[in-house]
Amino acid sequence: MKNILEGIRVLDLTNVLSGPFCTLHLALLGAEVIKIENPKGGDLARSLGCKPEYNKALHGTRFLAQNANKKSITLNLKDPKAVEIFNKLVEKSDVVVENFRPNVMNRLGIGYEQLSKINPKIVYLAISGFGQTGPDAFKPAYDQIIQGLSGVMSINGDQRLNPLRAGFPVCDTIGGINGAFAVMAALFHRERTGEGQFIDVSLLDSVMPFMGWVVANLMIGKQQPQLLGNDNFTAAPSGTFKTKDGNINIAANKQEQWHAVTEVLGVPELKEDERFKERDARKQNRALLTSILETKLMLKDTDEWVELLNAQGVPSGKILKLEDALNSEQIEHRNTFTEIDVDDVGKIKLFNLTAKFSKTPGNVTTPPPTLSQHTNEILTSLLGYTQSQIDELKQQGTI
Repeated sequence: MKNILEGIRVLDLTNVLSGPFCTLHLALLGAEVIKIENPKGGDLARSLGCKPEYNKALHGTRFLAQNANKKSITLNLKDPKAVEIFNKLVEKSDVVVENFRPNVMNRLGIGYEQLSKINPKIVYLAISGFGQTGPDAFKPAYDQIIQGLSGVMSINGDQRLNPLRAGFPVCDTIGGINGAFAVMAALFHRERTGEGQFIDVSLLDSVMPFMGWVVANLMIGKQQPQLLGNDNFTAAPSGTFKTKDGNINIAANKQEQWHAVTEVLGVPELKEDERFKERDARKQNRALLTSILETKLMLKDTDEWVELLNAQGVPSGKILKLEDALNSEQIEHRNTFTEIDVDDVGKIKLFNLTAKFSKTPGNVTTPPPTLSQHTNEILTSLLGYTQSQIDELKQQGTI
């Protein structure tokens, strides 16, 4: 059974998160992803994580999370001989992905203009904080900087806690997914026309459409974002509510779901109460409505309410701790993770491709590589170097 990207070779010069997350998805789809790393330590993520012993072994948890199914070769791209090797790889590859600041690759002599002369069919993706052009293009950026500049932090939280960052690097991961989507589209275009091209993906650009409804309300409807914390601004009751033993999420976004809530909670009279009869009225009287509903919800445990509400077509759910969510029956059923053995670490679980293809499934098949694990293999089998040439390159610090 073939994978979708079988036969596609990707040269991955990326570090830390946005770029590696992009190329992980290409690798899970079957592409041969060759991770090109600095001989001195490799990807910074190799040394980042919560387990010091893994960091020392250059298998930091942040690296392990997004580098399965890849190969590793080390090249000191400041060395002309390493650039020569890289150019030879470009001749035999389909995609180049990098997440340096703009112009870094040009200074090394391996920017898109140079590489497209070597291989006109190359698809070149550059992921950066602000894009390759514009007044902020050359500014440094990490995820939290983009969260702040994009407005994401300004719309999170409530009146007591704002601004508030998302609990994971949302801009980096969205930028990575956007990059993978763009590469797939460019490969489709190349299949039809034979043309490669340059792709400029900005983390700042990428996150903006993900705030779609909030942005539309402001730009089109002139409504400023509301700081509602765990409440859903589109409807009420829709958000987080207290129960006897904790909290529950309820999303009664449709009128019939609101009616069902009143029946399940034993307050059918609220259906005709003018303060709550229509959606906009309920939103205006959200605090009062929440107080009334929580008086009823506090009488039973969360699990019981979830069962009762879901049975009546009202979306509801328990608020799980991350560990419980990862070990849930649904996640187990969906084969979201694969257990794989990693040298110096042992057995760990890594994400499979979360899109389930009926004919070309994508899964983790090989563990994240050790630094330079595949240098000899690639230089000999792909580029024809002899072992004595490789030994000399190592002595010179080229690889």
